[in-house]
Amino acid sequence: MNNSLYEMIFRRKSFHSFRNVDEEHISDEELAGIMNAYAGFIPLISDIRTAVRIVPAEETSCRRDEEYCVLLYSEVKDGYLQNIGYLGEQLDLWLVSHNIGTLWFGIGKPDEDEHDGMKFVIMIAIRKISDDSRYRKDMYKSKRKTVDEIWEGSRIEGVTEIVRFTPSACNTQPWFVRNREKLSVYRYRKPGKRGIMPKDMVTFYNRIDIGIFLCFLELCLQHQGIGFQRELHSDDGSDDELILNAEYMLESRFEEGIAGEG
Repeated sequence: MNNSLYEMIFRRKSFHSFRNVDEEHISDEELAGIMNAYAGFIPLISDIRTAVRIVPAEETSCRRDEEYCVLLYSEVKDGYLQNIGYLGEQLDLWLVSHNIGTLWFGIGKPDEDEHDGMKFVIMIAIRKISDDSRYRKDMYKSKRKTVDEIWEGSRIEGVTEIVRFTPSACNTQPWFVRNREKLSVYRYRKPGKRGIMPKDMVTFYNRIDIGIFLCFLELCLQHQGIGFQRELHSDDGSDDELILNAEYMLESRFEEGIAGEG
């Protein structure tokens, strides 16, 4: 992935409302740039077709004073939700790097539920925001689970602490990592906990969240110069507490001392 996206981890924020922001507009050239950028992003699963459409806000049910919504579509295959999360987060960070504020909007409805044989999955609301003061100044003040709540085993400097700040639906943070001989990433669901999400949609959105988390994880590993081989695992959306989604075999440099103390 483009290493420049890493720096945007610290700048991005979710604009839960775009009220009282700049009056600038996203230009036609910028809209074309979004489409071109998306075409160059690296998918998590290469054989799943995806597409994006950019529509005016009024063509969706999202009402957060955004200017446009980016609609993400996908073939429905094993892993398609994680794949959309992985691609969509690259888009999210790229937009921030171009002074466009974002909001993953999970409950929004588009004008077209299908596009080119693909199913609508989720949308990202966007608006031009050039004022740097509107973006996050100190990511570490965000409310997130502690490292001990999401990570078991040796910590990785520059990775473990940062992946805590991955965005997720209703801030559920549905991930757990075990670092033993390899990194094992699980979708985690605390029994009885779902926030404000409808019960039947929790695992749907949390699988998208896992894709977003894998994007953050890989950007951090890449930034630290840690190579890896990834193996993905099927997640059928069950309500089990821990569902293995991915395993990472890290290169030997990790074993020689990149890890911090657990």
